[in-house]
Amino acid sequence: MLISNLHKFLTYPVKKKSDRGVIFWFSLSMTFAVLYGFLALKKAFASGLSVQDDARQHIFWMQRFFNPDLFPNDLIADYFQSVAPAGYTWLYKSATFIGINPFILAKIIPFILGLICTYYIFRICLEILPVPMAGFIAALVMNQAIWMKDDVASATPRAFVYPFFLAFLYYLIRGSLVRMGIAIALVGLFYPQYVFIASGMLILRLICWRDGRFELSSEKPDFLLCGVGLSTAFFVLLPYALTSSEFGPVISREAAMKLREFYPNGRSTFFHVHPKDFWLTGKRSGMFPKSLFTPATQCAGLVLPFLLSFGSAFPLIKNITSRIWLLVHLLLSSLGMFFIAHALLFRLHLPSRYTGLSFRIIIALATAIALTLIIDALFDWAENRQKYPVKYKNFICLTLIGLILASLVLYPAFVKGFPLVKYKVGRATDLYEFFQEQPEDILIASLEEEANLLPTFAQRSILLGREYAIPYQVGYYSQFRQRVIDLIVAQYSSDLMDVKSFIQRYGIDFWMLHRGGFTPEYVEDNSWLMQYESAQDAVTFLQLGYIPALATTIPICTVFQNDSLFVLDANCILGKGVGSRE
Repeated sequence: MLISNLHKFLTYPVKKKSDRGVIFWFSLSMTFAVLYGFLALKKAFASGLSVQDDARQHIFWMQRFFNPDLFPNDLIADYFQSVAPAGYTWLYKSATFIGINPFILAKIIPFILGLICTYYIFRICLEILPVPMAGFIAALVMNQAIWMKDDVASATPRAFVYPFFLAFLYYLIRGSLVRMGIAIALVGLFYPQYVFIASGMLILRLICWRDGRFELSSEKPDFLLCGVGLSTAFFVLLPYALTSSEFGPVISREAAMKLREFYPNGRSTFFHVHPKDFWLTGKRSGMFPKSLFTPATQCAGLVLPFLLSFGSAFPLIKNITSRIWLLVHLLLSSLGMFFIAHALLFRLHLPSRYTGLSFRIIIALATAIALTLIIDALFDWAENRQKYPVKYKNFICLTLIGLILASLVLYPAFVKGFPLVKYKVGRATDLYEFFQEQPEDILIASLEEEANLLPTFAQRSILLGREYAIPYQVGYYSQFRQRVIDLIVAQYSSDLMDVKSFIQRYGIDFWMLHRGGFTPEYVEDNSWLMQYESAQDAVTFLQLGYIPALATTIPICTVFQNDSLFVLDANCILGKGVGSRE
């Protein structure tokens, strides 16, 4: 009796969304989404000086919404503002009208996005297999995948593609014309690359398998959905196609292959020696994201194709609807765009961006369906087979099902630091306060890692920083790269005139140095700096025992120092005296 009741509760299909089982499992799904989101919020607000790793790039310039005088003539701020999608910019700018700081909003948004993702992945799963527990498993593993990677936590444009693309999939599978079109428009306004995936799926939907061969669909609604969807996609992508970037053109494959930045240990590693790394596992070039099977319980999704071949052993298979073709269409469209992006490198940005989210959605749904089929089969085995005594069968059945469900629910407890939101905490408060006291138009030169946090916490411009070394648009990166080379040369030159010439060329006001910045180990241990030949020359220079000219100015030109840093006044280095500005 216990086995029979549990069987009905866990794996029996439902016919109505208002069924009590649907409400229970959906509520449980949202409970876990709230719990994970709350843990993320707790980390986000653990410090008043915390910022998500990638938000440093994509959000720091939005402080201009509150104070337009910030970051004047700032190459880095202007570039990241120019590449921000329209919808993304509009959302944050709208929030500033009611006094919400972009960095505060960026900490709250991931919580909301996680809830939206939970709703849609649950509903999509029910459309494919109308078993509420399957929807719960899909939502649970999708939430765990979201919070074990920092895409959604970043609140950057790629965070928004998760809920909006899931919304597109749900309304596509439901045949909801208007809502599907709105979802495509939202995808385009926040993360335009995935509009291509959506378009491919709309076209594939017109092809069906009938009588042993492929042919065009005979259903008018399919053509109507495709027409509306493709029209929406065209109009939402048109502004991107007609607008030329002031920081273009996009770097070519040939040009990228000449830069060390695109090779292993480079800032934007793309080209790999081994084909497996290049095509399959490379972070930017590969088909499969390394976190695809995170959580590891999603490996169960790999067995789904095999389970579908044994209908007699898994009775619940007959309840899987034809809407499971959605997963096939998503897979094919994503693979198609992956290879097109490789062929047009880098005009459609990075190939891996076209498979990462798609494969996570596919594997989450496949995992939910596969585990639900297995659990149902275990119940069926316990209820119907007479080979073993009932008590043994019940014990084996309940133990195995308990282990499956426990592994799903408890998995995050064994992940150190869950949720993995990658927040950076600014600890040099006295440094930030010092720069905030300076005029808003100052420019700071530094090779130190701390410089990456200055635009966020000090609201002052920096000449360069590793975090902002994005090499995909030539108009931006050619200037940025030259700045890095020039700064390395000046910082480690034996001639003070080189230092003065650099300051005058770029209009530097302050120069921030690490206390160990004039040792060969400081340069050698920085893989980003070692991309540049000038850094290798600097190491040789220091190893020979030479003293950089800039080091001789530290005793007289230091205007701020702490346990790890010196800040030098550039005017003092020029010989104009500490604190003077002409």
